[in-house]
Amino acid sequence: MTMISARVPDEDEAALEEVAALLEEEKSTVIRKALREGLAELRTRKAIEQYQSGNVSVNQAARLAGVSLAEWLEIARQHNLTSQLTAADLDEEVESVRRL
Repeated sequence: MTMISARVPDEDEAALEEVAALLEEEKSTVIRKALREGLAELRTRKAIEQYQSGNVSVNQAARLAGVSLAEWLEIARQHNLTSQLTAADLDEEVESVRRL
């Protein structure tokens, strides 16, 4: 496991301690969980932006977000995104499933 050092504002340190106490976990565990969840959220947000602007296809958005096509379609539904699913996207997804 890689060690990373970062400076955080005092109010974030206080919030970290509160969450660690709430979850009854060590601060380092909470930091790892927050980082993992935060990175997933950032990926999803970027995928939504790119998809809304028409810069990426459905499959590309799913890859950017790090989720399956089915998961992406659920994310798109939750965010009221207009589906831009094409026949090529479906063919690509079928091929991906076949490779599994």
